[in-house]
Amino acid sequence: MFGFWKTWKALEARGIMGINRRNADYVLKYNKRSLYPIVDDKIITKERAIKAGIHVPEMYGVISTEKEIEKLDEIIGGRSDFVIKPAQGAGGDGILVIADRFEDRFRTVSGKIISHEEIEHQISSILTGLYSLGGHRDRALIEYRVTPDQIFKSISYEGVPDIRIIVLMGYPVMAMLRLPTRQSGGKANLHQGAIGVGVDLATGLTLRGTWLNNIISKHPDTTNAVDGVQLPNWDGFMKLAAGCYELCGLGYIGVDMVLDQDQGPLILELNARPGLNIQIANDCGLTLRTHAVEAHLEELATKGIQETVEERVRFAQELFGHIHQSE
Repeated sequence: MFGFWKTWKALEARGIMGINRRNADYVLKYNKRSLYPIVDDKIITKERAIKAGIHVPEMYGVISTEKEIEKLDEIIGGRSDFVIKPAQGAGGDGILVIADRFEDRFRTVSGKIISHEEIEHQISSILTGLYSLGGHRDRALIEYRVTPDQIFKSISYEGVPDIRIIVLMGYPVMAMLRLPTRQSGGKANLHQGAIGVGVDLATGLTLRGTWLNNIISKHPDTTNAVDGVQLPNWDGFMKLAAGCYELCGLGYIGVDMVLDQDQGPLILELNARPGLNIQIANDCGLTLRTHAVEAHLEELATKGIQETVEERVRFAQELFGHIHQSE
């Protein structure tokens, strides 16, 4: 018991944030419960983002009842690829990614051939709340399938890599690239076996990776190095993430974004309870960074100053960028 306590105190000294601290000091403190539906429902998030002029994957349609499943053909039209996901799903569960058509059937991103009836059954399962937070009845969202930028071809398996940036009161504090693997079934969810790779906030350069809670340097499927990759349009990602504070009003969020080869940076979803594995990928604790932001906010408050999105991004990059920390 003493050994565990000693280890935990050492982690605390490095600023490692545990789930209790995250919940008590950040989620409960900065996230009003009344605003949760904005981020817990992907359709509401998307509608607000579109209204604010923020780029998101195009929404083809929404199915809310069993009767509306009849509208599926009308919603997908002649499209050969699309994504179906639960509006209130979590952890990537329940998402169906269609990559192509095969005669009168459909081919998923993993190559599996499924029928129209199987897709309808998946939508029906979504509506019952099988994948929703708390098991409540849900809606099915049909949207544009993101085509990953070619830069990810050598370090990702099948699916769409995404970028998560944790944001405190509009200030980005830590970033991670999540890479699908064969183990994760092509999904960018760490608990299903995706890789988390730290990202330098100042430059957008990838750092080391974590896979199944182990430190790695190469992708297990492509065997290519996951570190040292320059993510394009990094400042654009940082500004998108910082601006999500105004979009949803929640003070502590994880912003999940993708880089589409045709449409550039797009926001996928927001998370009011972002996970903590991002610290392993960055070899750095969240607490030291969040405390620095809170101290900065207190200083600004005494002067009556509110910073713009650009100023918040600049502050984060200057203070938290690895190139600056190593100088």
